[in-house]
Amino acid sequence: MRKEHDIKVNMSSELKRTIDLREMTLLVVSLVIGSGIFLVPAAVLRAVDGNVTVALLVWLGAGVISLLGALTYGELGAMRPEAGGIYVYIRDAFGPLAAFLFGWTLFLVIAPGSTAALAVAFASYLKELVPLGPLALKLVALAVIAVLIAINVYGTRGSIGVQSWSTVIKAGALFIMAMLFLVKGKGFSADSAAFAMPAMSFSLMSAVGVAMISVMWAYEGWQWASFSAGETTDPQRTFPLGMAFGTLILVVLYCLANVGYVAALGPDVASQSDSIAAAAVGSLFGDNARRLVALAILVSIFSAANGTVLTAPRVFYAMARDGVFFRQLANVHPRFGTPAVAIVAVGIWSMVLAATGTFDQLLTYVVFTGWIFYALGAAAIFVYRRRQPDATRPFRVPGYPLTPALFVIASAAMVVNTVFTQTSLSLIGIGVVLTGLPVYLFWRNRSAV
Repeated sequence: MRKEHDIKVNMSSELKRTIDLREMTLLVVSLVIGSGIFLVPAAVLRAVDGNVTVALLVWLGAGVISLLGALTYGELGAMRPEAGGIYVYIRDAFGPLAAFLFGWTLFLVIAPGSTAALAVAFASYLKELVPLGPLALKLVALAVIAVLIAINVYGTRGSIGVQSWSTVIKAGALFIMAMLFLVKGKGFSADSAAFAMPAMSFSLMSAVGVAMISVMWAYEGWQWASFSAGETTDPQRTFPLGMAFGTLILVVLYCLANVGYVAALGPDVASQSDSIAAAAVGSLFGDNARRLVALAILVSIFSAANGTVLTAPRVFYAMARDGVFFRQLANVHPRFGTPAVAIVAVGIWSMVLAATGTFDQLLTYVVFTGWIFYALGAAAIFVYRRRQPDATRPFRVPGYPLTPALFVIASAAMVVNTVFTQTSLSLIGIGVVLTGLPVYLFWRNRSAV
């Protein structure tokens, strides 16, 4: 389904396939676990009036929805194992304009804004361990981004190695922490109605809906692994299995962590603890141990930021190859084998956003629009199945068409909820996305010359 303008790019500039199954699995995990699981569970408990059973069901339900999406992308990535992932699926199914708007929004705000936010968060948590003034905080954030650029330009092998080890550390720390909470904590001995399943009611369903939105945000990030599908070894097997295994690990870790928090603090205290992980560690092991949580979060944030810099530039590389973005972004470094120009470009823009502090406002406006494109990417499976019914599909999503349909509906529900609850912000965000229209027309006209 490649367009004619693809041939204008040097087709010898290919990315090497170096990511194996273990690394793809860990990439999925690393892209999701940032600081959310250390903070969000308390807000979810409050949303459901402190009921532990309902909160755990919400975390499990959101995990299942994420798994449905991961399986859907597994079929798409095994069938079309190209750099760019979601961008490629949207382009093939819904046309180059929709795909460009996704790539444009990713380049303008989502990828650099996420990287900047994570770098600033890293500096903020480092302040818990080392005294830092306002200027030092900014310099640390910029230094983090610079290090990430260097790691990812130098080679995919090095970057994925850093990613894998940091993911093992942060996932292992989360698991060990949860197990210690379960062993040492007495929170489940509380005589409370918080563990009883309440009667079904409209207010309960409304509360579950609000909580589900928060938890779906906490699970977000696995979709970005599709951007690196073009670099997986034996992609017909590695990509779908890595997506599935990684998402399953996340569901287990997130549910286990939530159980551990309640075991350590009890339902009432847990629901009021915004820094729930630090509070749980402090309650069982003393305030000095809270520094260990800050250290675990630092590793977690750095890993998530590296995952962003590792994956997102592959979309801009694919756009450039399609002739709808700066051609230099399609260049692969002759020595390192990475889309170095694309990595540096998004890295520099991330630094600008981090230095100016504008990433926060931009992400507030635009981040929800990502779910529009996640839904479109998953919906592409229906188009592929209809247009190419006899195409080779090394992996077929189980439960088709229900599996992708449920994920698309859940993604659309998140978008609709945001539009109705934050209308003015949503309209600004959609406006930012639509600024890509004249840019797309410019590049189309330029590539036609």
